[in-house]
Amino acid sequence: MTTDAKARVIAFYLPQFHPVSENDKAHGKGFTEWTNVAKAQPVFPGHVQPKIPADLGFYDLRVSETRIAQAELAKEYGVEGFCYWHYWLGNGRRLLERPFNEVLESGKPDYPFCLGWANHDWSGKGWMGGAEGDDIIQTYPGKDDALEHFKFLLKAFKDERYIKINDKPLLVIYRPREIPDCKGYLEYWRGLAKAEGFKDLHIIGDAVGVPVEQLGLDGALYSGQRHLPKDVWEKPTGWDSLHSKNLKKVTYAKVMKYLVKQEGFDNTDYPVIIPNWDTTPRLGDDAMIFYGNNPELFRIHVRQVLDSVEHRSKEDNVVFLRAWNEWAEGNYLEPDQEFGLGMLEALKSEVFN
Repeated sequence: MTTDAKARVIAFYLPQFHPVSENDKAHGKGFTEWTNVAKAQPVFPGHVQPKIPADLGFYDLRVSETRIAQAELAKEYGVEGFCYWHYWLGNGRRLLERPFNEVLESGKPDYPFCLGWANHDWSGKGWMGGAEGDDIIQTYPGKDDALEHFKFLLKAFKDERYIKINDKPLLVIYRPREIPDCKGYLEYWRGLAKAEGFKDLHIIGDAVGVPVEQLGLDGALYSGQRHLPKDVWEKPTGWDSLHSKNLKKVTYAKVMKYLVKQEGFDNTDYPVIIPNWDTTPRLGDDAMIFYGNNPELFRIHVRQVLDSVEHRSKEDNVVFLRAWNEWAEGNYLEPDQEFGLGMLEALKSEVFN
């Protein structure tokens, strides 16, 4: 834990930036997230697209030096560690596993991490709206599969770099409500963890929607893009109506207040810092777009999030950042050609203020 930071900032990390056979089949040989990012076009006047990476370039996550450079950059600017999205679709089926496997097996980068189980179907067109490809359905085959999954997780939990809260390995689950008997499922895992000598697990859900106790969770993410009022979106202009029926756009300045829970965070809420949102690379004219963001507005947002939980102890004051590198959703913190290191500098100025 970074003791001089105002909060423990953990950034979600997408391992999509390398070719895999499933994407080759769906989208053509060599497809990665960069394919969509680089070809994105503005969908309204003044819209900034494509977003082009700066310092780290169009990287390949099979390259160890890239993963090390990411970690060094994140650490310098106030991010305690990465939460790697992890895909386990049932019966041992994994996807995009190579980057994290190499992080785990090599011991590099020497940088804290935890795992987020991205328990959702893998759509052949999910990375590229309208493209064709095979769907891989997320399944929950039963206790044997849960045990095999836990055995994999255990290798990560035992790594000295693994992030813990009060000595409990931290695990995020993307859609806990979709796990059959989620509470029983997680109780089984907790029992296995205790049998291995851990105090317990600390499990946080995303897109929860019910009291966390019902699902056997320790907490829930509050990711503000899920909580926007319907009337926040700009009314369609003549241009919008001509080009798209589904485009949602609004200024970042206008949505900022909704990115922090208006009634305040309770003890099971985990705030999420959101630098921006723009799904144009994936969805084109049907995108959801926050526009007009800049480092100064982002700095204000970070301050609002950190101030909202400043009463928490250093150990428990965990704040997530969505995300380190979700380039095709527009919520990334890596340097781009528009702002360079400006967004990272804004984060650092508040985390270490």
